[in-house]
Amino acid sequence: MSTAPRPPLHLDPGLQPERTVMSWGRTTLSLCVAALVFLRWLPHYGVGILAMIVLALLAAGSIYATQRHRYTVASHGIKSERLRADVVAILAMSIAVLSLGVVGILVVVDF
Repeated sequence: MSTAPRPPLHLDPGLQPERTVMSWGRTTLSLCVAALVFLRWLPHYGVGILAMIVLALLAAGSIYATQRHRYTVASHGIKSERLRADVVAILAMSIAVLSLGVVGILVVVDF
């Protein structure tokens, strides 16, 4: 028993949702690589680095977990010609990067 393929959500496969998915995928990969670099710093800076590893992996995991929803919303927005920026995702990523920077400074300065 095979199922019929689903019709595409919009007619142009090269539109913004696909490029945005690829961009968020690169961001997820970058955060995972950063977490591995932080792991390498563990002997030099101590257990405070674990907070940076957790923050980076949480940010990467949240991007991965919400990716399908963001793609669907963007595709429907293109189809209905009512596309809006995902302000929550951008704000959350900005907060995550700022938090990584603050925790990194605190770990290196060793308060």
